[in-house]
Amino acid sequence: MPHAATRVYSVPLATGSLELSWAAITDVGRRREVNQDALFADYPLFVVADGMGGHIGGEIASSNTVARLSGVVDAGTVSPKTIEKALARAVKDIASHPEATDDGTGTTVTGVYLDTSGTEPHWVSLNIGDSRVYLLRDDTLVQITTDHSVVQELIAAGRLSPEEAEHHPYGNVITRAVGPSDSVRPDYVRLDVVDGDRFVICSDGLTKELTDYGIQHFLRQHADPAEAADAMMDAALENGGRDNVTVIVLNVVRTD
Repeated sequence: MPHAATRVYSVPLATGSLELSWAAITDVGRRREVNQDALFADYPLFVVADGMGGHIGGEIASSNTVARLSGVVDAGTVSPKTIEKALARAVKDIASHPEATDDGTGTTVTGVYLDTSGTEPHWVSLNIGDSRVYLLRDDTLVQITTDHSVVQELIAAGRLSPEEAEHHPYGNVITRAVGPSDSVRPDYVRLDVVDGDRFVICSDGLTKELTDYGIQHFLRQHADPAEAADAMMDAALENGGRDNVTVIVLNVVRTD
C-alpha cells in the first residue's frame, strides 16, 4: 500500500506567515475493484471527490471534477465564482463522456481553500454530497460540512438518531451530487485562520470505518500529517475497507 508524504508551503501575511503542511492518500479498499475516489491537494485548495455510477462512471465523474478544480488553482483565483464555473464545466465533461450516461453517475466534492483576498485570511469549506471536512481546534473535533444525504435529512427532521443512522439501509443515498445533468452550487462555510488548526478532508470510505472519536484519536497520536493520514488509512482498511478510502490531513501554524 502506498504511503502519504507531507508537503509544506509558507504563506506570507501582512504580519507574520502561515506555515501549512499536508498529506493525502487514497486506496481502493478491500471490497471494490476500481477506485472511484479522486483528490487534489495543493495550495490553496484541498478537495476530495467520491464518484458513483456503474462500470467506470464514478471514476469519470470524480476525476473530471477534480481536474476542473485543479485548473482553478492553475488560473490563480480560487473563489465561489471560479469554483462554480469549474463545476459547471465538469458537469458538461461528465455528460459528454460515452461511459457516463446512466442516471446514477455523479460525484461528491468537498474540501477547503484559503482565501487571502481580504485584509485577514479565511478558510472556506465547500461541499456537495456526503464526503466531509472535519476541523480539530483546541483539541475538539467538529464536522464542518453537513451531509447531503437521505439519512442526514431524517436526522435533521428528528426521525432518526445518529446511532440509528449508522445502520440505515439508505445510508449511501445522497441528495446532491455533481452529475451529468444538474449544475449544483456547493454549501460554503467561512472559518477564521487559527494557529494549531488541523483539517481532515475525507470520503465516506473513511467515516464508514472510523468514528469521529477514532479520527480525533489518530490526530492526537500523530502530529505529522502523513503519519496521521497513514494511521487512519490503516485503521479503515483493518476495520473492513468496505469502500474506497481517501483522506487529506492539513495542519495550520500561524506565526506573528
